[in-house]
Amino acid sequence: MRHGVRGRGAQSSAVPQRFGLAERLVDDDWRDVMRALDGESPKLRTTVVEEHPRSILTFNESPDIAFDRSITVGISVTTLDPMLSGKLEPRAASPAKRLAALGKLVEAGVPVHCSIAPVIPAITDCYMEQIIACAADQGVRSAGWIMLRLPHEVSPLFREWLDVHFPDRAKKVMGIVQSVRNGRDNDGNFFSRMRPQGVWAELFRTRFRIASKRHGMTKGRFELDCCAFRPPNTSGQLQLF
Repeated sequence: MRHGVRGRGAQSSAVPQRFGLAERLVDDDWRDVMRALDGESPKLRTTVVEEHPRSILTFNESPDIAFDRSITVGISVTTLDPMLSGKLEPRAASPAKRLAALGKLVEAGVPVHCSIAPVIPAITDCYMEQIIACAADQGVRSAGWIMLRLPHEVSPLFREWLDVHFPDRAKKVMGIVQSVRNGRDNDGNFFSRMRPQGVWAELFRTRFRIASKRHGMTKGRFELDCCAFRPPNTSGQLQLF
């Protein structure tokens, strides 16, 4: 039974016309084309294929400069716990694969650096010494650490992440974070944002320094050879190579 609709431009219809319009907007008339071809429109399907992060390492010996003087590669390792890594970086390679990649680069003669970052107090800082030891076993001789930074929109997102995964430690974590950032979630000052202050920061520095010395992580800055660098010619079309 149809009900009359009063009003300007009103009309009666068992099937509102807007539904058909919305369908055409979504499928771009795909169904109409299929009906014209075989008289029947197949059902739409969603296919989900599970994939894992892949590591691809290629080596091409430079004709100008050897690997050990032309580039340096840094890879961050946040934790050694694969479950925790999945919560922190669900789409990134596992800790074991990152350490393996460091080892492969060392074998190829590429200078590598292991970055323990970010260091999250009361969650990942306990892995600092173990990460240094594992990296040293792979032949890595350079390492560093970076304290957790929470700029702008990252801070509320991280707080929400804490409430979901570590509600029992959320208050402690943020307390330590604020103690090394002058009472704030983040310090955006250019000269101090990468240099946390306070007792906790000094504790992390001392732990890192002792562990690095114990495992031979004494390599500082890498001296790279830039003699093959050629300033680009800006008078015409720039070249890719």
